[in-house]
Amino acid sequence: MTAFAAPQMLRRGRSATRAASAFRGEYALVLLATGAVGLHFADDNFFQPEPGTSAGDHLASGFIPMAVLAAVAAIYPRVRAGARAATAMTLGAIGITIGVPGAYYLLDGTASGDHYTGLLALVASAMLLVIVGPVTLWKARRTGGSRRRRYLRRSLTVVTASLLALGIIWFLVFPIGFAYIYTHTGKEAVTPDLGVPYESVSVKTSDSLELAASYVPSQNGAAIVLFPGATRPEQARMLIRHGYGVLLLDPRGQGSSEGDTVRWAGDRDRIGGFGFTIGGEMLLEAAAQSDGFKAIVSECAVSRVGDEDVSGPALLLAEPNLAVMTAALTVFSNHGPPPPIVDRIGRIAPRPVFLIYAEHGIGGETIRQPKYYQAAGESKAIWRVPGSKHTAGIEARPSEYEQRVIAFFDGALLGDN
Repeated sequence: MTAFAAPQMLRRGRSATRAASAFRGEYALVLLATGAVGLHFADDNFFQPEPGTSAGDHLASGFIPMAVLAAVAAIYPRVRAGARAATAMTLGAIGITIGVPGAYYLLDGTASGDHYTGLLALVASAMLLVIVGPVTLWKARRTGGSRRRRYLRRSLTVVTASLLALGIIWFLVFPIGFAYIYTHTGKEAVTPDLGVPYESVSVKTSDSLELAASYVPSQNGAAIVLFPGATRPEQARMLIRHGYGVLLLDPRGQGSSEGDTVRWAGDRDRIGGFGFTIGGEMLLEAAAQSDGFKAIVSECAVSRVGDEDVSGPALLLAEPNLAVMTAALTVFSNHGPPPPIVDRIGRIAPRPVFLIYAEHGIGGETIRQPKYYQAAGESKAIWRVPGSKHTAGIEARPSEYEQRVIAFFDGALLGDN
């Protein structure tokens, strides 16, 4: 070994030592973040499940994400710096969305239980997104060659990374994050203003959960279930004025009702159902499965998540996104997707169905409602409310709205009187 080679080897050794030390620090932060997110999944699903549920009800939503996190932590040291940076930032972005429900309830002043581990997951994930990923990329940059070549190479890298980031956001971060937030946030308990005395009651589901509800007894021998109910006092007051009993039902996982928040899946004589948006979807499915409902009004039922109307070139982008979103919702809900409404609504016949939708709707309702109407059996009615926004028909056309809805229920529930 020459005298000149020895210092070079020493410098290379020191550089390798520094690189190894930097990687250990980087990997420690990754393990910390994956551990924080994994702790939240364990807390949410197993340690502090929603009232009325147990750890056994959350096997998919608990173990599958935790297994994915463990796999990421195991593979991370074995990939190159660019892949590590992309992994860290992707995991960080998804982890932030996992913590969003905790922030939502904290800002609402109702945070409790596993919301706090969600906040921990959010902070740890943000560290991956804004520190670990960018720093790893910066350290991995190539410094050799002329200045022109370096700038050209880095410009191409920025363009490629930007396109890759857009793809990751659209095909992974958005569908997974949306699915988690969608299944972990909902309305808190609301005291409805009905203008008359009512009872606070509970309704037991087929799987033994207690759902909170407010009940006003019937004066005309018929009753209507409003779902979700507590947020629809104006429609309830309208029905009460005409003698109908009303049961304003809080969906599971929302308000004071037990269970997990459910966004898909979802009897008494002379009972009608009056559902709004997702509640309208669920009532249509419930009526398709059971003859307990004698009539259904569904206002602004939109396309279900994963069952969207997309065609043409956009389908190439939409289909993978919807597939990931459906898979994520299946995992986080511990329940598979229900059949499309258009395939089920015909089973309600001959019980009457009244479909109401907004002129300026959302979620594809202006496309879907005519399809639902066409697929429904007899008898059926449909009304596109002029000037209305989503679920705001009673505000856009109050007199006509009341006349049409009451006439429908009178004919369906009181016609034999």
